[in-house]
Amino acid sequence: MRHLPLLCLLIASSALWRVEATPAKPDTPANSRAATVQDKDEQKTLPASASAVASDAAIITIRGLCPPSATPPKNPSPCETQITKAQFEKLADAILPNKEASRQLQLAMSYPNLLAMAQAAETRGLEKSQRFQQRIAFSRLQILSQELVRQIDEESAHIPQKEIEDYYRNHSADFESATLERIYIPNRKRLVAPANEKIAPDAKQKNSEAEMTQLAGQLRARAVAGEGFSTLQIEAYTAAGMTDVPPNSSLGQLRSNGLPPGHAAAFTLKTGEVSQVFNDPTGHYIYKLDSKQPEPLERASDEIRRILKRQHRDKAIQAIQQPIAAELNPAYFGATEKPSKPADPDSD
Repeated sequence: MRHLPLLCLLIASSALWRVEATPAKPDTPANSRAATVQDKDEQKTLPASASAVASDAAIITIRGLCPPSATPPKNPSPCETQITKAQFEKLADAILPNKEASRQLQLAMSYPNLLAMAQAAETRGLEKSQRFQQRIAFSRLQILSQELVRQIDEESAHIPQKEIEDYYRNHSADFESATLERIYIPNRKRLVAPANEKIAPDAKQKNSEAEMTQLAGQLRARAVAGEGFSTLQIEAYTAAGMTDVPPNSSLGQLRSNGLPPGHAAAFTLKTGEVSQVFNDPTGHYIYKLDSKQPEPLERASDEIRRILKRQHRDKAIQAIQQPIAAELNPAYFGATEKPSKPADPDSD
């Protein structure tokens, strides 16, 4: 999800925070930043001790910052602004895409300076400016759109079991896997022209391509006769003059979408059957299907659930966006292409 700048989100969320002003204790040591964001980048969770901290305990103490409404202390000690665990977690839940410890630490370290800057801006009356009001209004639109997408995501996650079963039955071919073997024959030989070569390079390459096409047909005939794919693959590479190690002829178990575009017909073979030669710009290919088996519904359920969730989500968003059509005044914007479909508020 695309998030608004942290400053705007923190300002918009300021009502979530309870600020307390108390004189600072003179013997309290200065705040230490020994643990930097960089040091914590790899930390995914907070330390175990975090769960034992009371929800009303202060986890961020900002010395020297008084709330605007607070009466200045009578003694020379500066004010303190304290943020409790409950307050911090409420804000973190609202604005962080994930709650990794490094992100929470970054938020905790950024927030004091943002509060100080925001307070100084309010002292100057910037929150009353037209620019600020326009930015807040636009931020409201973005946040509302994001919240709608979040709610649609949650609703789309509720997939009835019957719908999963129906999808599995209607798309059974998508959940079949097969064990395949393959021979790859390069389109042309690896040519090394001798110094006294008299044949034009173009003609030699054309002859080379014709030889490899003919070889592909011969190798297929031998595969149909029962020769091993591993042996035939080595022979194909040798005939092509390749010096590197030939590819493994065993592809293992995979689905039809694991094959190159245009090769999915190999999945229609019967067990033990050898395919025709598949020709494409990358070379010639011959397949043999060793076995085919359907993937059980239990193993396919999670994948189907993700597919259906995405379909439900897209359908709900399209139902909102498709009825609208925007027209831009060419006198102002200049010539433009067709108005594009409204952007997904959750997209980057």
